[in-house]
Amino acid sequence: MGRYLIDSNIISDFFANNLEEAFLNFLDPNLENSPIFSVITQIELLSWKTSPEIEKSLVQFFETAQVIGLRKDIVHACVGIRRAYSIKIPDGIIAATALCEDLILVTKNSKDFSRIKGLRIFNFS
Repeated sequence: MGRYLIDSNIISDFFANNLEEAFLNFLDPNLENSPIFSVITQIELLSWKTSPEIEKSLVQFFETAQVIGLRKDIVHACVGIRRAYSIKIPDGIIAATALCEDLILVTKNSKDFSRIKGLRIFNFS
């Protein structure tokens, strides 16, 4: 079993109770045992306009998570990915983070990432 980088859309659906039971069974252990995120996912999710209760839950959620920030190797990889595949900066950062950290990207939006050579994707949609 590999280690996983969890995309924003997964956490969005998790907080909205929009995930299937089979996926929750996979996801629960990964969220309980130091979940891993890109800093861009943290920024995206904490930028939501939502209820104070959900905002508080998100803040607490990220306090227990491993959030991988922007380092030189991730920036360099993101630039290469964007040049090669013309994807948006947030998706480029997420893909570069997964590649640099040797993580499997868990997403419900594999179309944005499927062309990136070497990127391992766990798509659950």
